[in-house]
Amino acid sequence: MSKLKIAVQKSGRLNEDSMRLLKDIGISIDNGKDQLKASANNFPLEVFYLRNGDIPQYLRDGVVDAAIIGKNVLIEKGNDIQFVEKLGFSKCRVSIALPKSDKYNSIEDLEDKRIATSYPNTVNQFLKKNNVKADLHIINGSVEIAPNIGLADAIVDIVSSGSTLFKNNLVEKEVILNSEAVLAVSPLISAENQEILNKIQFRIQSVLKGRASKYVLLNAPNDKLDDIIKVLPGMKSPTVLPLAEKGWSSVHTVINKNQFWEIIDELKLKGAQGILVCPIEKMVL
Repeated sequence: MSKLKIAVQKSGRLNEDSMRLLKDIGISIDNGKDQLKASANNFPLEVFYLRNGDIPQYLRDGVVDAAIIGKNVLIEKGNDIQFVEKLGFSKCRVSIALPKSDKYNSIEDLEDKRIATSYPNTVNQFLKKNNVKADLHIINGSVEIAPNIGLADAIVDIVSSGSTLFKNNLVEKEVILNSEAVLAVSPLISAENQEILNKIQFRIQSVLKGRASKYVLLNAPNDKLDDIIKVLPGMKSPTVLPLAEKGWSSVHTVINKNQFWEIIDELKLKGAQGILVCPIEKMVL
C-alpha cells in the first residue's frame, strides 16, 4: 500500500505545532529522538524531519509529497510550489526594520541603502515592485545585529512579537508579507497519494474549524427568544429545546471565537441567562 510522504520542520516551534496538528487529526506517530523519518502506525503516512529551507526542493523533486511549511519559506525558495491549506499557526510577518534613530517616511528612503536579510528573493521582488534599488547583504542567522555592527542600514527578517527588534534598537517600518504555516503539495504527487492527502486535508479542515469556533448553550425566556436568535450567527440555525420550567427554552449554537465576547455581551442584554461556552475539538460540515 502506498504511503504519503510529508515533510515537517526538524525542530522548533513549527515542528511542535505540526506534530500537534497530526495528532489532532488522529494520526499516531512513533517519533524517536533524532529520527529523520517516522511512520504512522494507524494511517498510510511517513513523516520526514527536514531543515525548513530544504523542504521546497524536496517538494519540487518529488522526494516528499507534501509539507507543513512556513508560507514565507515557500515564497522565498519555492514560489513555484502550490499550497492547499492555511493552517493558522506559526504566524509571523516578513518586515523591513531600521534603527530607531533613522528617519523613514516611505519605501523610497531605502534607495541605495544596504539591507541585510535571509530572504533575498522576497526582498528583491518587493524592491523591484516599488522601483527601489538597494544593496543586499545575505545573512543566515542573526540578521538583526547587522545595523549595530555597521554591516547594513536596514534589515528584512521575520517578526512575530517584535521583542528581538526592540532588544536590538530596531523599529519595524514595512510589512512585506504576512506568513503562517501552510500545507504545500509536490507537483509530482501521484494520484494515489493525492487521495491520501485529500483525506488529511479534510481532517485538518475539521480541526481548524473546531479551533476557530465555540459551542454555546444558553437559557432564554420564550418572550425574548426571537430577539436572542437574531444575535446568533450559527452554522444554519440554532437548536431550540423546551426547558422543564414553563416559558423557557434552551438554545444551542456555534459561534466564531473572534466574535465571542461581542456576541455574549449582546445575548446578555437581550435576556439570555445561564450561558455555557465549550471548546470544540472538531467540526465536520
